[in-house]
Amino acid sequence: MPSPQLICLIGAECTGKSMLAQALAAHFDGLWVPEHLRAFCDQQGRTPRMDEQAGIMRAQFEHEEQVAAQARQADRAYVFCDSAPLLTAIYSDHYFSDRSLFDCAQALHARYALTLVLGPDLPWLPDGMQRDGALVRAAVHTRIQRELQAMHVPQIEVAGLGEERLQAAILAVETLIR
Repeated sequence: MPSPQLICLIGAECTGKSMLAQALAAHFDGLWVPEHLRAFCDQQGRTPRMDEQAGIMRAQFEHEEQVAAQARQADRAYVFCDSAPLLTAIYSDHYFSDRSLFDCAQALHARYALTLVLGPDLPWLPDGMQRDGALVRAAVHTRIQRELQAMHVPQIEVAGLGEERLQAAILAVETLIR
């Protein structure tokens, strides 16, 4: 069975990664991987400490690998990854001035066939302890763009509201099919 193509959805907080990953998986009959950071915060009742960042990044990668294996078994062409180890590295640097995760995160990012960069153009909706505000969202978005450009990975910006955002993402994924 061929390996499924991993599609990364990356964006700052409150950019619709989870909803869009699920919608794309449904549209393309693929699977999706939820963001591990959200599960961690829900389980722990708090945001992570600096010493927990590497474990969060590793858990995200491991879950992506497990879902990719499931997709291979089910003969699914795509796995949509809600977030990426790179975002954990960016947040680790943003909050803790810790750049130690970047080499590993960049190497792991090379596995994605395509990266969809979600713009911070959605209305801000606070969502518990993970949400920092629009100013942090804008700064993190800029950082994501800068890191991805330096890595020279296939990426497409996705913006718009509702159905417009979904259609833009569908068209981006269809670039892999052509």
